[in-house]
Amino acid sequence: MYQRLFSTKTLVILFVLLLPTGSGQAADNKTSTVGPKTKLSSDDANFVKEAAQGGLMEVQLGKLAQEKAGNEKVKEFGRRMEQDHSKANDELKKIASDKDIQLSNDLDKKHKGKVDKLTKLSGADFDKQYTNAMVSDHKEDIKKFQREADKGKDADLKQFASQTLPTLKQHLQLAESTAQQVKSGSKASKTSNR
Repeated sequence: MYQRLFSTKTLVILFVLLLPTGSGQAADNKTSTVGPKTKLSSDDANFVKEAAQGGLMEVQLGKLAQEKAGNEKVKEFGRRMEQDHSKANDELKKIASDKDIQLSNDLDKKHKGKVDKLTKLSGADFDKQYTNAMVSDHKEDIKKFQREADKGKDADLKQFASQTLPTLKQHLQLAESTAQQVKSGSKASKTSNR
């Protein structure tokens, strides 16, 4: 029993002696995980905010296309925009959270204006305006994402931009071909109405 008591006392003493060091290490570990995060350059921070706004708009317009489009190809394109941009938005939100960047769930004035404009349209008018907007928006997005992939300072954002670029390029090709079909369809219906 004496040996057992000695062992317990020894363990308690060792524990007490190690406690300040151990708790100091725990505090250090805690600080490093919760501590200051890498500050993004203003260009990287702007990219995150612009990409988030653009992504939100693409999702909203994709949903709108599924409701208001007259052409089945435009509805399919809208579905694809909603799915792909929702996925990219989720990835971007995680990166932004890791970088302590607060992203708005609401569209800014510029992007909301585009949505509001298209909300008032339906059928062939919607199809034409929506597909034209998707072509120009994706051309702009590709430039921004390419710039971030090439010149961004933050490794996570560069990787996100690089991985998202092929999808944006596919979207542009789809938008262009869908816009062409809409244009051809409206010409065909005009000649058949004569």
